[in-house]
Formats: sequence, C-alpha cells, structure tokens
Amino acid sequence: MNTVYPRTSSLAIVSLVFGILAYVFLPLVGALVAVICGHSARSEIRRAPPGTIDGDGLALAGLILGWIQLACAVVAIGFLILFFFGVVAFGGFH
Repeated sequence: MNTVYPRTSSLAIVSLVFGILAYVFLPLVGALVAVICGHSARSEIRRAPPGTIDGDGLALAGLILGWIQLACAVVAIGFLILFFFGVVAFGGFH
C-alpha cells in the first residue's frame, strides 16, 4: 500500500517567512512579497487535487502579516505627509 503524503506549498512558506521579515528587516518589500506569494499559494492549493498540497494556514498567516504591514506603512506615510504640511503651513520653513 502506497501512502501519499501531501507536500507543503513552497509559496506558502515564502509568504509566511517574508510576512515575518516585513516586521524585522524588510518593511515594504517583505510585505509585498508576503501578499503576492500568499495569494499565489492559496490559488495553487485550491487548484491542486484535494489532499495533495498543504499550507493554506501558512499562506493565510503570511497574507495577514503582509496586509497589516502594508496598512501600517500607508498610515505612517499619511502621518508624515500631514506632519510636513503642518510644518509648512505654520511657518516652519520660510
């Protein structure tokens, strides 16, 4: 009897690793890679025959980490823009 074990999606592992790295070393690039690889991994897992590829949870975790990091980056950039407009408006630079 041959037992076939499901393999873990490489893209799901990459998504999770870059989702974690986005908080430590690669803020924007890591988040983008995590989101792209996470979506690719989840579609790969869904297209494969049932039970042949695992890693949907890993891909989902990478997606969540990546999207949270991207949202934080957008908020931070928005605050920086508002800060510099406030400095200019209140006479910080003449």
